[in-house]
Order: sequence, then structure tokens, then C-alpha cells
Amino acid sequence: MNSKTAHDRTLELTTPAVRHLAWLCQAPQLLQSPLTFEPAHYLSDDVTDKLIAWDRNPGEAPALLLEAPPRRLGFYVERLYQMLLENLLGWDILLQNRQIQSNGRTIGELDFVVHNRIDNCIEHHEIAIKYYLGVPESGEQALWYGPNASDRLDLKTDRMLHKQSQRTLLPEARSLLAEAGITGPVTPRIFMPGYLFYPATKNVVAPGYVPAHHLRGQWCYLHQIRPSDISGWVILNKPHWIGPWCQDGPPDTEAVTAALNTIRRHNVPLLFAKVELAPASGLWQETRRLFVVPDDWPKNDH
Repeated sequence: MNSKTAHDRTLELTTPAVRHLAWLCQAPQLLQSPLTFEPAHYLSDDVTDKLIAWDRNPGEAPALLLEAPPRRLGFYVERLYQMLLENLLGWDILLQNRQIQSNGRTIGELDFVVHNRIDNCIEHHEIAIKYYLGVPESGEQALWYGPNASDRLDLKTDRMLHKQSQRTLLPEARSLLAEAGITGPVTPRIFMPGYLFYPATKNVVAPGYVPAHHLRGQWCYLHQIRPSDISGWVILNKPHWIGPWCQDGPPDTEAVTAALNTIRRHNVPLLFAKVELAPASGLWQETRRLFVVPDDWPKNDH
């Protein structure tokens, strides 16, 4: 799949779920590792044509794609990933969201166990979509926190590499796999697309394990926002954190002002996008992203 061409053509998708699925197909990962799974390496050249056809004729799309999204972003991403595997790659899902039990208690879960038809092997995919904000520590070093600051990039990466992706090695997991007729080797894979948001006023560097071409945004404290800053902004509510955003009409400044008041009142970070009119399509399309956080973040989440 020619990712640049595919990206250009999918920017104008107007059905949100199709646009989200298209993004998952080609989104840069936040972890560079031998275990990293990049769907674009396996998708056929006609996948963009298929997505555009689903966008124009939703009746041709998988029924699951047209259902209302779950409230939790992680559950929605799992649903999209299921369609990526089954409907776009044509791979068989052998196990999905199967809990691993030991002496009556849950000790973990397998996100997806699939038959990779290209490499003809069984793979265990652990997936997560992540958004991290770089908080300066010393020099250009930073700690990368999720909007909920109990989540951190270094901790999540370590968990993915050394715990979650290795669960098929557990005896209890091997028994679960055997029940599904899987007795041979299982290759671990990690799928973790997302964004890193850089502080607006300081220079920080991403960890070495993050690919250089990762998606970027900025973040700032609420007190740093001036009224003139918000021209052209829109608030991004989940599941529309899965980008890029586009809309028919111009941005609503009053809605953005209300969202900034929500940050102040409820002490929660919120995500915004800057949009500009694309003359060719007549759509207002996202050009960059910004997280605005309460003035005591990340301490307010500890």
C-alpha cells in the first residue's frame, strides 16, 4: 500500500468509523521494536479503494462498522482492529479478548490471536492506542504522561514488551491455546499507534524507542491560552481522538470557550484540533492538535 497516496485519499472520508479505520491502517507506531506490527506492510493495494467505497455506500460496509461506538475508546479501537484483521487483511481471528485464569482468578488477557496468512504463522497481537504529553524533567529529557497521569509511556512500553506480549508463554495461556487447537509457536506482536504532545514553551525529546516519524501535537496549561489563540479550533471528543478530524462547517468558537471552562471547572485535560478549509473538498480539515490541561496537571492525577 502506498501510504502517502492512501493518506491523501483518506483525508476526505466523511463516515467517522471508516475514517478511523483508515487511520489505524497507516498510523505511525509509538514503539519501535522487532515486535511492532504495522498493518500497512500487509494490506493489499486496493484497501484504500475499499474504504472509499464503504464511505460512499455504507450499506456495503461490515455491519459492525456502522454500529454506535462504545463509550470507552479502547473498546472501540478493538472493534476497528477486528475489522482490520478480518475484513481488510482477511485473516482468521482464533481468539479475542480471552481471559487467562489461574486458580479461579484472572491473571491476564489475550487481545487477539490470529492466523497471519501472509507469513503463515500464528500471532498474538496486543493493542493499545495512546496519547502522551511530555513533561520536562531535566535538560531536554521528559516524562511522558497520558491525560490521566497515572498512565506513562515508559511504564506502558515496558509492560507491553515484557508482560502483555509475553502472556502466551504462561502455562495457563498455553492450556487456553491448546483448547483452541493451537499447539505450535505463537509470535508476539504489538500494535500501539498514537500521538506524542510536546510542551508549547520548552524543547523536549522523545524516548529513543519511539520512531522518528511519530505523530505529534502540542500541549499547554489553561492559563497560557489567550482568547486570540482559539480561532479555528474545535473540541475533539472521543472517539474522534482517532484522527484526522474533518467537518462540513466552520469551527464554533463558543463551543471551544465552553470546553475551556470545562477544564477549569472539572480539572480535566481536553483535546482540540486546529482546522482549515480545504478548497478542493470544501471540508474543514485538521492541521494540528493541542491538549489543554489544568494548571496543576499532572499533580492533580496523582
